[in-house]
Amino acid sequence: MSDEPPVDPGDPSDAPDDPATAPDEHADADESDQPDERGDDSPDGSDAPLDDDSITEGSLLRPLFRLAWPIVVIQLLQVTYNIVDTLYLGRLSAEAVGAISLAFPLIFLLIAVAGGFTTAGAILVAQYTGADGDGSAGLVAGQTIFTVMVLSVFIGIGGYFYTRPALELLPSDADTAATVIPLAADYMEVIFAGIPLMFGFFVFSALMRGYGDTRTPMAVMFISVLLNVLLDPFFIFGFDGNPLFGLLAGVPGLAALDPIGLEATLLSATGITGLGIRGAALATILSRGVATAIGLWVLFGTDYGPDVTLGHLAPDLDFIRDIFRLGLPSSVEQTTSALAMITLTAMIVTFSPPVVAAYGLGNRLISLVFLPAMGLGRAIDTMVGQNLGANRADRAAKAVKFAATTGAGVMFLVAVVAVAFTEPIVGAFLGDVPDAPATIEYAVEYVRIRSVEFAFIGVSQVILGAFRGAGNTKTAMIISILTLWVGRVASVAYLVFVAGWGETGVWVGMALGNVLGAVVGVAWFARGTWTERYIDDPDPGVDPVGDD
Repeated sequence: MSDEPPVDPGDPSDAPDDPATAPDEHADADESDQPDERGDDSPDGSDAPLDDDSITEGSLLRPLFRLAWPIVVIQLLQVTYNIVDTLYLGRLSAEAVGAISLAFPLIFLLIAVAGGFTTAGAILVAQYTGADGDGSAGLVAGQTIFTVMVLSVFIGIGGYFYTRPALELLPSDADTAATVIPLAADYMEVIFAGIPLMFGFFVFSALMRGYGDTRTPMAVMFISVLLNVLLDPFFIFGFDGNPLFGLLAGVPGLAALDPIGLEATLLSATGITGLGIRGAALATILSRGVATAIGLWVLFGTDYGPDVTLGHLAPDLDFIRDIFRLGLPSSVEQTTSALAMITLTAMIVTFSPPVVAAYGLGNRLISLVFLPAMGLGRAIDTMVGQNLGANRADRAAKAVKFAATTGAGVMFLVAVVAVAFTEPIVGAFLGDVPDAPATIEYAVEYVRIRSVEFAFIGVSQVILGAFRGAGNTKTAMIISILTLWVGRVASVAYLVFVAGWGETGVWVGMALGNVLGAVVGVAWFARGTWTERYIDDPDPGVDPVGDD
């Protein structure tokens, strides 16, 4: 649903060879600042074989890859939710595509309130796991589930009732107000009604990632997405102009079954014409609900993940207070990010519907671009968390440098592909609907301009992941605020309303944000002030965390 779920930082060549402070007592005096081609980092300098799957010993490359690729797949599956919705709603109308692009920032505003606390849970579980504090990890997991699920109920109720008043505040173009905003309201009301079902999977995925298991959430996410793909066309169209039947009619062998005739028969028998954009939201909620149910069963009914029991759900005010202390900056970060997106949306809706639709379509395509960088960033927060928990600040620093370099290179290659094949990719998302040619033209320009920032995205995601993994959520919050409010919002406002660049000012301003964020993030990271672990003691009988 976003440019960069859940949140949308310079030139690394100017950074010191090792951005961390001096290695701790676990480092060998002759150890190189760079991992060798395998990424090996033996803590004792011996030739003894090490477990290549260990996060705190041995190879850097193997655990980084092992953590990152399932996260990339999870995010790809997350984006698949959006792509499937966009593909089907694009066959409904261009206004429906514009509606979901307007809906997301407002939905994300309330999701972000609780989202920071899932981040807190992942950080604490990672550091306790690295410190071999399994009992504390389970208690933190239980308290995180309890806290986030209670918040999600209040968020769902508040969101449902604030949707239409919030949309009415947008200074919309007359056509957009008449055709796009009512559809956005329909979509948002359904999403907010089912928000606890969505949050359950978010918590499960974050806790498992902190523990070092990203494959199990990937498998659960796959089941959920498959269900969404199956439900979407029927919930949106029913049996009236359902594009799935037209697709089946073009498949050799299946055409003989006359899918179009079958659709007409089913429509006559049932009268089901679908729920339109509300159907897309309902399919998402039901699919997420299944993922939440499976995730909770995995945590409480199997040996996967942290050792959490039903007894860990009983409120423990000391742990809840500590989760809030660590999670609040992340919550503020995500909330201010959402407010920045809402502010950008308020500027976008002053344009015509084709520009609004192009903005939403371009963001969905760019969300695919974020996947490799986000995978590395979230893998790094686990690696940094567990290594700091094990008092391996030297290894954490090397992992960050290695991942940032890799991310920049991969994202540069992605930019080349995006520029070369923009037009056919964009065109595939819109059918023969009104305003499609203009929407495609604007979206192509948008994606090509933003490709300039892709390598910076690779660096920024890794740096922010490192700060979060270390428990420095306040630092990540400040960098994100600078990225969005100075780099994006201020740039777009100036280029559009002062410089008079029109829609091109939007595209250019959006690209400047991550460039600024990367420069600030690398400079801050190079200070080496992030290397203290957040937790004090893995014993659950004491205050579980230290000061931020």
